Amino acid sequence: MAKIYQIENSVLKIAVSEKGAELQSLVDKTTGQEYMWSGDPEIWGKHSPVLFPIVGALKDNTYQYEGHSYQLNRHGFAREMNFLPVGRLADELVFLLKQTAETLDVYPFEFDLKLKYRLDGKMLTVTYDVCNTGAQKMWFSIGGHPAFKLPLFKGDAYAEYYLEFEEKEDAGRWPIEEGGLLASAPVPFLNNTPVLRLNKGLFAKDAVVFKELKSRKLALRSDRTKMGFDFSWQGFPYLGLWATPGANFVCIEPWCGIADGVGADGDLSKKEGIHALEPGRHFVRSWSVTIFS
Repeated sequence: MAKIYQIENSVLKIAVSEKGAELQSLVDKTTGQEYMWSGDPEIWGKHSPVLFPIVGALKDNTYQYEGHSYQLNRHGFAREMNFLPVGRLADELVFLLKQTAETLDVYPFEFDLKLKYRLDGKMLTVTYDVCNTGAQKMWFSIGGHPAFKLPLFKGDAYAEYYLEFEEKEDAGRWPIEEGGLLASAPVPFLNNTPVLRLNKGLFAKDAVVFKELKSRKLALRSDRTKMGFDFSWQGFPYLGLWATPGANFVCIEPWCGIADGVGADGDLSKKEGIHALEPGRHFVRSWSVTIFS
């Protein structure tokens, strides 16, 4: 059984598992309201996995690097590994993952991956810090996958909720084809609007994937209540929205990386959304959730 770590301030309380350094719970202490999906294993047994060292699927689950072929499953391996707790303050938790003999078999790079959870009033900030600890350039992607329960409040209906972007958006949805690969072109989706209504049919054909949003902040709101949360994602060029079809949650997923397209050739260094990190350098990105009422 994975160990769970908790911190809290006067407003929020969170719980994080050592497995995947995965956020399990986000509670508003003033109301007792839980904001995270329960992780029901009969539906989808995750809460907020970290996606590393790839985001999404590879074509045939395979990539090539320096003349060698490697196998990696969708979203990589970090979400299934135990992280080491390396820092704990009253309002902050830090976890570390390093390469192992097993990861080097499928991903030939040495790294430190730190996840930091910090509370500041009504805001939770989650930070990814990737450091290249090897002697060669490192290629990677990273992303978030937090799942929020929906409806949030008793008596609400799923379809009473919507996402409100900070900007009016003209953005296509990139369909996901067989094998989890992105289609070669988007289809029309958002038409000069800041609002995306949520309904359980939205994810019947997998995630809603955006490449060209202007917004870096949105709010989850309800027609029936003023309570909800803001979600911000600076420095992440892609955003995914997803739920298991028919399930009572919605994932809001900021990504530095994206699934292979149907025409991908498997070369890791040419993969869309891939990042190159020189030895000794860090790559740091954060996303935040701020509850409101």
